[in-house]
Amino acid sequence: MLQTLQQNVEAVQKEVEQVCKCSHRAFNDVTVICVTKSVDKETTKQVIDLGYEHVAENRMDKLLEKQDYLKDYRQIKWHFIGNLQRRKVKSIINQIDYFHALDKLSLAQEIQKRATKRVKCFVQVNVSGESTKQGISPESLINFIKDLEDFDRIEVVGLMTMAPIDSSLDELSHYFSQLKILQTTIANKNFKHAPCTELSMGMSQDFVPAIECGATFVRIGSRFFES
Repeated sequence: MLQTLQQNVEAVQKEVEQVCKCSHRAFNDVTVICVTKSVDKETTKQVIDLGYEHVAENRMDKLLEKQDYLKDYRQIKWHFIGNLQRRKVKSIINQIDYFHALDKLSLAQEIQKRATKRVKCFVQVNVSGESTKQGISPESLINFIKDLEDFDRIEVVGLMTMAPIDSSLDELSHYFSQLKILQTTIANKNFKHAPCTELSMGMSQDFVPAIECGATFVRIGSRFFES
């Protein structure tokens, strides 16, 4: 298992390096987040030992379990991805470094109430308009960002999106380019609470077009752990 994992890690790294080179971007412009929601804490430790410091989970119990197991690994940056219920905010918001799915003012209010530090948040945007996807509509984004101005425990570091699983390459490029335009628009407004310099987009199946379109964080899981 460890040998296969190491081969997968090396393959992903080479692919990220190659697409960065072809896109005339520096390799260190893109942060690979290892999504470990499908593997146990021992396998998560193996990935960290192979050099990955950014780790993501989408369930509170699994994140807290792995944090306890890996408490001596001070270098880890913990990301929470996916839906976060308001009732769970108090248990997890001070345990993470990044939150990738801020899309409701009520959730922002709960984070403001419970956080003891400033939390780096990505606002989730539904650029595809897919009814099953969560996220702010592009048309509502600027007003939503403005509404967050009074929440001093929230820093909007960037935008996040998830493309439909069955998207064609042209569709992926369109969705990711749209998010890049939105990110640039927000960044150019120079909001103190929302520098919005980052783009969290692209997963195992579509991180190449995401990087080509400007992703600065890609969320990769299954590509690391396939046999």
